Amino acid sequence: MAPRHGKAAPKPFYTSLYFQVFVAIVLGVALGSVAPAEAVKLKPISDAFIKALRLMLPPIIFTTMALGIGSTGDLKKVGRMGFKSIAYFEVVTTLALGLGLLVVHLFKPGAGLNIDPRALDAGAVAGLVKAGSNLSFVDYLLAIIPTGAASPFVENNLLQVLFLGALFGLALAHVGSRADVLHRGFEQLSAVLFKVVGYLIKLAPLAAFAAMSFTIGRYGTQTLSSLAALLGCFYLTAAFFLIVVLGAVCWYCGFSIWKFLRYFKDELLIVLGTSASESVLPALMQKLERLGCSKATVGFVLPAGYTFNLDGASIYLTMAFVFIAQATNTPLSWGQELFVLGVMLLTSKGAAGVPGGGFVALAATLAAVPLVPIAGLTLLLGVDSFMSAVRALINVAGNAVATIVVSKWEGEFDPAHADRVFREATAVDRVAAR
Repeated sequence: MAPRHGKAAPKPFYTSLYFQVFVAIVLGVALGSVAPAEAVKLKPISDAFIKALRLMLPPIIFTTMALGIGSTGDLKKVGRMGFKSIAYFEVVTTLALGLGLLVVHLFKPGAGLNIDPRALDAGAVAGLVKAGSNLSFVDYLLAIIPTGAASPFVENNLLQVLFLGALFGLALAHVGSRADVLHRGFEQLSAVLFKVVGYLIKLAPLAAFAAMSFTIGRYGTQTLSSLAALLGCFYLTAAFFLIVVLGAVCWYCGFSIWKFLRYFKDELLIVLGTSASESVLPALMQKLERLGCSKATVGFVLPAGYTFNLDGASIYLTMAFVFIAQATNTPLSWGQELFVLGVMLLTSKGAAGVPGGGFVALAATLAAVPLVPIAGLTLLLGVDSFMSAVRALINVAGNAVATIVVSKWEGEFDPAHADRVFREATAVDRVAAR
């Protein structure tokens, strides 16, 4: 029977992206456990998905950053948003680093392993250490400026794309109505890019299945059991940060963390399945605007957060650093650890946009502050893939919350409107589940 009053019939629950990705993850774990040799061969599928999305990311970040700044028409507001964003990023990132440091000392997951660093294969991480050693503070600042207008897009350097987009946005805001044609052109280009990503995201269940199959098939459960203490501590800390720290920020903004998680469940599950935070950037932007955040704020804060606000990676950095020290019986004073924490505030951002960014940032820290054996990185190779998905999930959640906070500080965010959007999304999910 056709639906009355012209309303579309609710879609069956099994057509929802959330359900499909969840099933894909479960099937991937099963295949990786039962047929690891075959599961490993599926990696090119997830690699192709992530490469295709990363291909679209530079133009999306460029256009959204340019539109976000250009549409304000007020350079003072741009400066104000920039100051508020950086202040929030630094405070929350420091909290994440400190929380990781506290938990790793409380539970001591590396104590008792008594590993001789001379017995470790330093060659296995030589490439990462070399990449990390190049991430000095001065080089990091200079690397923000591209060598050519097209090089950020050719090299897929998101930090440089961000810089170029900010320059274009400032120019758009300054020129005003004389750049209306260019402004509309950017809006039309952005709409097309979002539509292309919408096509690609339909393949997320397949990518999640391939990625999870490879991870379980390649590393297996024996790797998990050998470093279960570290994994358990990291997952516990990530959950605490998500529910308590970000939950407190959500409460400050006028809604609960549970409503936030239900609203963004599709995006968070895709990130968990693919370990790629870039895959959900367009969807996050659209949903944040629906919540009441202005296009200008979303276009400015969210892309910036992808570079400067890596909460999940920050938790990982301090935990992994101290874990290596504990496992190799390397003594560290509190002064040394606090100094390393300060260094990590820089290295966590210097590795943004680099494949395996969290691991490269750790290598950068060990190269810059050689207080623990660099060869200790090999202890983490087997479990890093299991951590990267959770790192990416916390990064994405943290950036979405950061955008809402800055929107609230700018007087744009209305909790009552957001609550209506949350209720409508929940009602749609309940109808679909019937």
